[in-house]
Amino acid sequence: MNQTFSRRCKKPMAIFCSAALLLSTFAFPATADEGMWTYFNLPTKQLKEKYGFEATQEWLDHLRLASVRFNDGGSGSFISPSLVITNHHVASGQLQKISTPKKDYLKDGFLAKNQNEEIKCPDLELNVLVSMEDVTARINGAAKPEMKPEEAAAAQQAEIAAIQKESTEKTGLRSDVVSFYQGSEQWLYRYKKYTDVRIVFAPEKQAAFFGGDPDNFTFPRFDMDVTIMRVYENGKPVASQHYLKWNSNSAKDGDLVFVSGHPGSTERNITMAEIEYQRDVLYPNILKYLKRQLAVLNDYAKLGQEQKRQADEEIFGLENSQKAYIGQYQGLLDKNLIAKKQQEENELRAKVDAKPEWKQAYGSAWGEIAQAQAEIGKMGKQSFFRGIRRSKLLSLASLVNRYVREIKKPDAQRASGFRESEIESTKLQLFSPAPIYPQLEERVIASNLELALEELGPDDVFVKTVLEGKTPADFAKDLVAGTKLADPAYRKSLADGGEEAVSNSNDTMIALIKKLQPLQREVAMKVAPLQGQIAAADEKIGEARFAVYGRSQYPDANFTLRLSYGTVKGYPMNGTIAPSRTTFYGLYDRVHSFGNKEPFNTPQRFLDRVSKLNLSTPLNFVTTNDIIGGNSGSPVVNRNGEFVGIVFDGNIESLIGNFIYDEAANRTVAVHSAGIMEAMRKLYDANALADEIEGKMAKSAMR
Repeated sequence: MNQTFSRRCKKPMAIFCSAALLLSTFAFPATADEGMWTYFNLPTKQLKEKYGFEATQEWLDHLRLASVRFNDGGSGSFISPSLVITNHHVASGQLQKISTPKKDYLKDGFLAKNQNEEIKCPDLELNVLVSMEDVTARINGAAKPEMKPEEAAAAQQAEIAAIQKESTEKTGLRSDVVSFYQGSEQWLYRYKKYTDVRIVFAPEKQAAFFGGDPDNFTFPRFDMDVTIMRVYENGKPVASQHYLKWNSNSAKDGDLVFVSGHPGSTERNITMAEIEYQRDVLYPNILKYLKRQLAVLNDYAKLGQEQKRQADEEIFGLENSQKAYIGQYQGLLDKNLIAKKQQEENELRAKVDAKPEWKQAYGSAWGEIAQAQAEIGKMGKQSFFRGIRRSKLLSLASLVNRYVREIKKPDAQRASGFRESEIESTKLQLFSPAPIYPQLEERVIASNLELALEELGPDDVFVKTVLEGKTPADFAKDLVAGTKLADPAYRKSLADGGEEAVSNSNDTMIALIKKLQPLQREVAMKVAPLQGQIAAADEKIGEARFAVYGRSQYPDANFTLRLSYGTVKGYPMNGTIAPSRTTFYGLYDRVHSFGNKEPFNTPQRFLDRVSKLNLSTPLNFVTTNDIIGGNSGSPVVNRNGEFVGIVFDGNIESLIGNFIYDEAANRTVAVHSAGIMEAMRKLYDANALADEIEGKMAKSAMR
């Protein structure tokens, strides 16, 4: 049961090998502040020439080890030996999970007066990148010349599993092999993993998301989108030597700044055929789904305060997705963007065609993708609507079913996420104690099936197999009533019991998964070869691009740590100019201009304590840094590596950043360090915590 909007599953195998240089000396042709650069390949020459800045290895290592990945999506950073800061919206899933009908931490916020009051996140994993190692040659070497393509791919997958297992057993670190440049390079990334993470401070959601959906992806902004957590190990706060010194007096107009975070994914290197598929098939289906799901959830939220609490986080996520996809879709309809992407493709193909050996090796790839993509497009509606998305219970049923099948296999043959190096992270999600709301699940499942019925018709094999003559609402009600998967103990009993326990289970969610397996296999037999054809051709294009450009270009984002650089800078907007920063003055102007009505209302404390504030304090600011989803919570640092802000959004013009970067209008939106301190001290009475962050008190004083 597909739970995401992923275009396809990429499994690139590295065939092209290159030397690894920690500090590259390539002459990078671009002059714009473009790029989500890996830490092993930065445009140091361009930084030196354009900004007079030299990124020393010591500077890079410190920033890397202070940067944090939120494994459920998002970024953060250490700002003291044990404190990590991220966005409120990155932490909102955990705030929702610890909330109850009597206490809504998402809505009301939270401040721990001491460490005993800190609240543990139920299923959060944080990762810190400890080391990087180029393993391209080893993986390439697993594919022997006499092997068939499928044998070579299996051998390389087995080698990846072996590398990850060896590293995990040797170091105790989470060890992931990750692919760059469409498979031209493979690197082993080792992470220090933390799973005891406790919430220390979070403002009210209305302060964090002031302006609501109308202001989302816009600027000027006035948001306090932050949450602070403490990281523990063996029951005690960690004592990291690498944390960012706080600076409230930086991030001024024109300042050089860096963003260190984990952009989730970009598609800046896909072909025109793939772009056209997304524009004509995928995005219209996604937007249709989001519109329906939002309508259903908003109706549910109107049933009462508790229903609103249960649905708010889902609504926020869907509204955010909808606005992002609309922006991306509008970009795909922009003739200028399409022309630029076509020009980029033409230039690469011309360079490939100019060398006979390149043309023979790579020249057919674009046509192979176009042919396969056209065939997938014909099945676009069936592929998209034959599924139930965003059901937590059904996701868990699918995960249990996969777990018992994969765990019995040799490690080298297991699917990604179930290998020994990854299994503990999977278990953290599988056995999470986070609450699940049955009535909300019913609405989500029913709305999926209603849309499938409308789009595919009552005679579609998926619709008939699932509903068996029932209405979507009745089916969803019976399905949720007949499952015990909301109980983590029951999920554990199934996982421990293996395939036999799952096979003998009469749980309705498990039964649905098993019923749909033959249908999924039938679809896979049609789609998988086409996806494989695209993946293989993508690898060829990746090799071609790497042969032509090498590391002078940055690889597409893949939720690994990246560094981008830029300046604090306003931009032309709506016939005028957006400033580089906003202040508390602007916040109160917006509150009163809209009569303090939703979504431009503010928590009462902001009104009661306005006289305490220095209203000229910077609150939010914009930079030219190149970011994408997943960068939320990333620290913004100055030349000295000091914390000067935290990324929480991009402007509306940046939404096409999935496909292309435009320095003239793309902007990163961040919360200013000065604004965070002003609010913590004068609005939230969080002076002890603020002192700890600014290094003004002994660590023991918070205990």
